[in-house]
Formats: sequence, C-alpha cells, structure tokens
Amino acid sequence: MIRSLPNSALYKNGYRLYIALFFLFLVLPLLVISILAFNDSNFISLPWKGFTLDWFFANTDERTGLFHDEDLLQSIWISLLTAVAMASLSLAVGTAAALLFVQEKFRGKGFLYFLAIAPLVIPGVILGISILLSSSFVAGAIEKATGWDPEFLSPGFWLVVLGQFSFGATYVLLIVSARLKKFDPILEEAALSLRATRLEAIRYVTLPFLKPALISGFAVTFLISFSNFNTTVFLVGSDPTLPIELFSRIKFSSTPVLNAVSFLIVAVISTIAFATLWINRKRH
Repeated sequence: MIRSLPNSALYKNGYRLYIALFFLFLVLPLLVISILAFNDSNFISLPWKGFTLDWFFANTDERTGLFHDEDLLQSIWISLLTAVAMASLSLAVGTAAALLFVQEKFRGKGFLYFLAIAPLVIPGVILGISILLSSSFVAGAIEKATGWDPEFLSPGFWLVVLGQFSFGATYVLLIVSARLKKFDPILEEAALSLRATRLEAIRYVTLPFLKPALISGFAVTFLISFSNFNTTVFLVGSDPTLPIELFSRIKFSSTPVLNAVSFLIVAVISTIAFATLWINRKRH
C-alpha cells in the first residue's frame, strides 16, 4: 500500500481486513491453546469446563501437572542443553565462515558457499537419515579398526547436537554475512596500522561491530534447535527432546498438560521478544 497515492475506501477497508485476518490466522491457534491450558477438562479440546491450574501444579492419581511430570521436565531440560550446545557451536563456526567468505578471496569460494547453504534446502528428514547412516558407518569403521566405540556417534545427545549444527551454522553464516556487508574494512586497516595483530583487530573492531548479528544468530539457532523435530527424530536416543516427547504423547495418549507446556513456551518466547523490542526502542 503506497500512502502517497490516493486510494478508494474499498481498497483501504480491504487492506485493513487483510491485515486483521492475517494476524488472526497467526495468533488464534496460540490463543486457543493458551486458553485450553487452563480448562478444567481431561481432554485437550473444547468445550470449556471452567478455570483450573491443575495442568500446571496437580499431583494426584487422576491428574499430573507440568511441574510434577518428571518426563516432561526432563525433556525440556534436554532441549535446553541441546539448544545451548548447538547454538554455541553454530555461532563459533558460522561466524568464522562468514569472516572467511566475506573478507577473503580464494579459489572455489562459490562452490564452498553453495555447500554451506545446501542444508537449508535439503529436507530435514533426508538430512536426519543421512547423518544417522553416515555416523553409524564411521562409528563402525572406527570400532573395527581400533576397538574403540565412539559413543558420541551413536543416537543420543551429541549426535542430535551435530545433526542440528549441520544447518544451524548456515543460519549464523547468513545473519553475520549480512551484517558484515555494512562493515567498513578501513576500520580494520586503521587498527592494523596501529600495530594491532589480525586477531586483535577482529577482537576489538570487527566482533564489537558484529555484536547485534551474533546475538541474533545465537537466538535464532537456539529457537530452531529447541523446536526441531524432522532431523532430531532420527538422531535422538533414550532421552528425547521436548518435541519428540510431545509427539509420542499426542500419538498415543494426550491430556491438557500438553497445552500447559505449549502455553509456557509461548509465554517465555513472547516475553523475550517484547523485552528485546523494548530494549531496542530504549536504545534508539
């Protein structure tokens, strides 16, 4: 909609209706599942039976709330650990790759960049299966040659981290590269002319400039890891992450405690988002 051009009333009303329907489509499912988290019913759907906090705090034979469900709490903890490990690894490798691709010229740069972004266009299911098969092959070869069983290549925590890292580093690469395109290399040259080493110039000049992109890259990869299912389902071991635990429960048996988990996640993420928005506004 171009504000400087005259528009009819029909166009303006249609535009407002489109915006309202668009945001309603985005918000309504989250609103419904948040409301049902407080529904005094043994089913995850309507009708409304009254307000209750049982699905958060109950600990009886009939109902077990979120904060007394050890399996759910364990899966949340595993998801948090996985997300922190994957985001940290992706941040380090993705940032280094961005510095390499943006600032340096070398043979095969275009081909290597294509390989770096390839995980974004490969379906997560295919990525998970390929990582599982390749890790099993490598683990078998190592055990056959040395007699040592590399457990980190077996389905479990570290294989999930490595599997998610395969595409997490790509997100960091793209985010940091976009920020680097606005960076003036003269700043680094000035630091080098003042007898700073290459690493000191990156540490004291480049990385402070990249701070917003680094924070964004960590946050994006953390959230992607926390909610990932397609790749993780093939790599997880005996300790499932939260998406895997929720899927197994809703597949066989479901209670409104799943709504409580969803409400908690939505509330935490929304709080972080609004806090970030408020901090950015205060800075401006």
